[in-house]
Amino acid sequence: MNKQTLLANYRSRLIALERRAPLTADTYCFEVRRFQDWLEGEELSLEKSAGNTAGLQDVSRYLAQRRSVDGIDSRSVAKAVSALRSFYRFLEDEGHCNSGGFVSLMQIPRRADRFPETYNKDDVDNLLSRIETKTSMGLRNRSLYELIYSAGLRISELVSLNVEDVNFSKNLAQVRGKGNKERIVIFGPEAAMWLKRYLNEARPQLLGKRPGKALFVSKSGKRLSRKGIWKNYVKLTMQAGLNSKLHTLRHTFATELLAGGADLRSVQELMGHAEITTTQIYTHVNSERLKENHRKYLPKLKNWSADE
Repeated sequence: MNKQTLLANYRSRLIALERRAPLTADTYCFEVRRFQDWLEGEELSLEKSAGNTAGLQDVSRYLAQRRSVDGIDSRSVAKAVSALRSFYRFLEDEGHCNSGGFVSLMQIPRRADRFPETYNKDDVDNLLSRIETKTSMGLRNRSLYELIYSAGLRISELVSLNVEDVNFSKNLAQVRGKGNKERIVIFGPEAAMWLKRYLNEARPQLLGKRPGKALFVSKSGKRLSRKGIWKNYVKLTMQAGLNSKLHTLRHTFATELLAGGADLRSVQELMGHAEITTTQIYTHVNSERLKENHRKYLPKLKNWSADE
């Protein structure tokens, strides 16, 4: 079976049997394809090396090269190992190889604890106010970034939104999150105002006479892509002197909710987290922010420690 057919069958398994989200399946396939290309360059076979020590050495050398050449961090290494372990299980189940315990020996590296970066309110106001809203695309950008911030959306959830998913009478939207799970999110009056302006003034111009159900569309009238949103955001953050991670708006949403007194379970539901442990990291962010403000406004106590 050739490489393309093998990957196509693997992707079908990820979605149909393992219930992976399409984006996750694409990420896994991309990682496996990269590994296959590396093996071919080394004149090695993925299937034949699966059941022996040499196979583990191949994976280790591949990951070492990714670290040194591509500069990937522990999180990216963990994703690569997860993809390769999944693919080798697929090969064994399909009878293409006998792993002989090979998969269980591929250890996923422990991810270093890293608190999510957040903006303060002035940062967010400065960032969003820099968007030129006199053009159709500018008005679209302002409304979509306002929505990400106001509802704590993932970028994949934003691009999949259709016009019919938004309920302005209650300021609610129905989104499809990881694993294609649906949930209801709430957005505030500021986001609602920009969204209404976009729908009334900008979207008809961008869409033209073309039919379309996507909420956010490009200048050609097609559904706006994740890449397009991210590229616009990078330019915006460079002007504002902030980090260019779009996910920071989502992190800020969760942090501000907890700082305002929201309980963890409510924030978990709004964020679409499968486990509450994922949400708990934002309590640490709040703790760090409190200590930072304490040191800033009470400089005489700058050596204060929570452990003392």
